Amino acid sequence: MEVVKIILLVIQGLISVAFVFLVATQTSKNEGFGTIGVQTPANFKGMPGYEERMQQYTRNLGIAWFAVALLVAFVYR
Repeated sequence: MEVVKIILLVIQGLISVAFVFLVATQTSKNEGFGTIGVQTPANFKGMPGYEERMQQYTRNLGIAWFAVALLVAFVYR
C-alpha cells in the first residue's frame, strides 16, 4: 500500500508542475484596458488554435489533478 501512496503522490506532483507550466504559458484574454467589452472571435476555420488547445489541456489537467487528489485522500483515509 505504501508503493501506491508514493506513486499517487508522484503523479500528483507531476500533474501540478505541468498545470503551473500551462497556466504560466497562456496568454491573457484581455491584453489591456482598451479591450474592455470587446470580444474578438477566436478563429474562423473551425479548427482549434493554440489558445483553445491550451485551454483544453489546462481543463483536462485540472480534472486529472482533482481525480488524483480524490484517490490520494481515499488511500490516506
